[in-house]
Amino acid sequence: MLYETCARAEELLLLNIEDLDLAARCAPVKSKGAKPRSRRRGATHHEHVLENVYWDAGTARLLPRLIKDRTAGPVFISHRRPGPGKYLGERDLCPDTGRARLSSDQARDLLDAATTTDGPGTGWDVHELRHSGLTHLGESGASLLELMAKSRHRKPGNLRRYFKPSPQAMRELTSILGPRAERRR
Repeated sequence: MLYETCARAEELLLLNIEDLDLAARCAPVKSKGAKPRSRRRGATHHEHVLENVYWDAGTARLLPRLIKDRTAGPVFISHRRPGPGKYLGERDLCPDTGRARLSSDQARDLLDAATTTDGPGTGWDVHELRHSGLTHLGESGASLLELMAKSRHRKPGNLRRYFKPSPQAMRELTSILGPRAERRR
């Protein structure tokens, strides 16, 4: 889901099952720097201007397996219930299982453990999936405006650091300027 949506991990970890539109393959998220709808301090999640993230078939196949029979609460939950001294808001607990929302640290550790090559700390980072998604979209010809809309970046300069074309993409781009390109015109 991180790869297909090009979303920040924090945005997806805040998703609840009732927020998902499985048929349209999208969900509203509170983006980084989202503005509150009112000037009141301490605005909650849904009191911010929300933006949609979109996913494709890979995520669409996996989400039903992840959600199973749950009808409400966090999409991503930890493997156990919170400890006795831990206070969590109603939005951060699954009403069906009593388990807590998955934290950023837990997500990072799970991904690292699943992709490790030479022991802890050598696996993927959750933010690398966002970078990879944006890079692959850029290499397939997505415009800067499309990449900004997909990633919800406000400034093109901030997006530039995530877009690192591969050597093959640079070769293909350079071939447009080659002598054979003139003959094709």
